[in-house]
Amino acid sequence: MLLRFVAVFSLYVTAGSGTIEYDGYNDFVEEDYGPQLDYKDPHWCHSPGLTNGEVTCHSPRGRAYRSTLGTRCEMSCDRGYRLIGKSSITCLPSRRWSGTSFCRKMRCHVLPLIPHGRYTCSHFFMVDSRCDFTCDAGYRIEEQHSRTCERRGSWSGGQPNCEDTDPPKIKCPLSRLKVAEPGKLTAMVTWDPPKATDTADKSLDVILVGQGPRTDFKEGASIIRYKVYDQARNRAACKFIVRVEVRRCPTLPPPQQGFLTCSSDGNNYGATCEYHCEGGYERRGVSSRVCLFDRSWAGEPAECVPMEIKSDVKTVSALLEQFYEKKRLLIMSGPNITDPDYQLQNIMIQKADCGLDLRRVTVIELLGSPPHETGRIKESLLSSEAIEGLRQSFRISRSYFSMLLLDELGMDRERFIYPMASDELFSYIDSFLLEEEERERLELHRDFCD
Repeated sequence: MLLRFVAVFSLYVTAGSGTIEYDGYNDFVEEDYGPQLDYKDPHWCHSPGLTNGEVTCHSPRGRAYRSTLGTRCEMSCDRGYRLIGKSSITCLPSRRWSGTSFCRKMRCHVLPLIPHGRYTCSHFFMVDSRCDFTCDAGYRIEEQHSRTCERRGSWSGGQPNCEDTDPPKIKCPLSRLKVAEPGKLTAMVTWDPPKATDTADKSLDVILVGQGPRTDFKEGASIIRYKVYDQARNRAACKFIVRVEVRRCPTLPPPQQGFLTCSSDGNNYGATCEYHCEGGYERRGVSSRVCLFDRSWAGEPAECVPMEIKSDVKTVSALLEQFYEKKRLLIMSGPNITDPDYQLQNIMIQKADCGLDLRRVTVIELLGSPPHETGRIKESLLSSEAIEGLRQSFRISRSYFSMLLLDELGMDRERFIYPMASDELFSYIDSFLLEEEERERLELHRDFCD
């Protein structure tokens, strides 16, 4: 629209004594012509654009128009981007759009580190970036092995864990063989305890199952086990064998009319066997033999031969010396051979002859008075000097019956003035004169005389 201005006015001019007047007026006149706005202009608003996104517009004038008045555009971002601002804008009469928008790159939060493990990502923490998890040596991934940053900015799945699944490693010592010590059935065996290693744990407790080192092991095989657990209760174990050998000699036979007493187990390396002879016999040869390392016995076997008693010696000391530490003596004295106590006791002694031999008791008989006095050991007669020496040394009367019991050292242990049954006599000897080993041996041969 164009406006025209009209002025009406009066003008007075004075010249000398005269005045000149002019008339005029003002007026506004509207004229209908000038520039007109074209709302159908196809480029009414500037053409919309969206970096890293897409603009989809709908114009009233058709698809070919993107920025005419009234055009409505939908804003959307590419994958991995988030729309900031209006999702829909309209071209206004003011030639401006009703709003603005832009696309911001999306990220997921930083993944935390996992104990005993690590991860690597393809595109850091951007959308569609894949992070793969790996574990340290000795650990194994549990659950899923990777996580992906999703389009909403969150990670797929859950956080994995590295579990200790690798058991410790342990190595036992080599199995070993040891010979029992001399005179023993055991051997002390030593070894260094094994050490265990683990990829996860630095310190491990090794547990011993069985007998420990630097101790005495019995004959035979013993299995020694070690086991170890790590903090995840993974288990490892190992074992080895300790074998103790007792070297043995062939069983040593006892001598005829004798027996053996052996130390330790009887025929093991270092054992000593002593020779003993029964009553009325004496040893000929070595007193003992030792089992050697090469499984043989030292020396030659001894024999038990009938004891040779010299009854014609002239002194009592020479007589008793033959029995010293070898045999016990039972001296039986009577006034004469017809004495009833003597006869009764003699009968009982003859019946008990075997039992006396088992107990190593020799009987000496003294009968009568000089010049018809006799003394004998079984069938061997004693000299008159030896008879008199016995009576004087042990104060044995010729007037009445008596018995005197001497131990192996020739000591007077008991006197009896009445006849004694063999059972009573044996009971006294067993209780007061025999050693423990003799009683045990006697028990083994108790039925021998029967």
